[in-house]
Amino acid sequence: MRHGAKRWLWALLLTALAGMICLGAAGEEEALFRENSLNYVEDSMDISGGIPDYAEGVLRKVRESGVLRVATEPYFPPQEFIDPERSGQDQYVGADMEMARLIAERMGVQLQILPMDFSHVLEAAAEDECDLVISALSFTPSRAGTNEMSKGYYFAGEMAGSGIIIRAEDAEKIRAVEDLATRTLAAQSGSVQESLAAENIPYYLEFRRMGSTQEVYDAVAEGQVDAGCVDLETGSAYVHEHPEAGLMMIEAVQFRLDKEFEGDRVAAKKGELHLIAFVNGVIDEIIEKDLYHQWMEAAQARADALGVH
Repeated sequence: MRHGAKRWLWALLLTALAGMICLGAAGEEEALFRENSLNYVEDSMDISGGIPDYAEGVLRKVRESGVLRVATEPYFPPQEFIDPERSGQDQYVGADMEMARLIAERMGVQLQILPMDFSHVLEAAAEDECDLVISALSFTPSRAGTNEMSKGYYFAGEMAGSGIIIRAEDAEKIRAVEDLATRTLAAQSGSVQESLAAENIPYYLEFRRMGSTQEVYDAVAEGQVDAGCVDLETGSAYVHEHPEAGLMMIEAVQFRLDKEFEGDRVAAKKGELHLIAFVNGVIDEIIEKDLYHQWMEAAQARADALGVH
């Protein structure tokens, strides 16, 4: 019986050791994908073989379902907009939509674009209404605190940040932040511009939140509001491309993003590290091949041809 007890004891020890090895391996695997000090994921997954067998969470569900659901607000050309000459899923075009298609292709699954208001896209990820959010998302600590965010894939460089757009006829009346104290201000609801306006403009008569950036442009041009806080790059481009709107950016008022916050990001539900690590692998490919700038040029040309703004 003593020999039998010894064999039983060795078997128990070997089983425990095997369990420790498995736990260690799992721990090492999980440690590959983690958030950095700014709460976004820098690590990249090897995407050469598609979604790996060890994938967890939503990434595993995507592999099993064969469908990647991507939420976007399709009214922000050239990154996402609707091509009226196309139908179905093909109508959603732009640089971000090309990226979404490449991510789905690298995963080996079908892509389903889910259009919705920008104010709801991050909530949609949190509530499992979508798998990813690709909608020209700027990085903010609050977004990184409630959603999983990728590394940056598009950087505006010197044009990174936000500014104030007004009617050109008001150039002498609105020159600085202080001049907005008695004015009505607008920004897209849920945008980083909304946050930057709240942080940098202490006084205004009224603050209105709009459903899209285009609504902000229209509201300023039509005199519904006096000024709008918009993305510096796209706002400047809109002024240049639409002189008939009679708008201008205030050169003296610019709200710059800190360097570590620059770059548009992809978002997912908090905790979906494997999913974002896979996305980062695709972003690495996009940056290496300079694909995003190529997509932007093609999308801008298409938007111009369609008169979509």
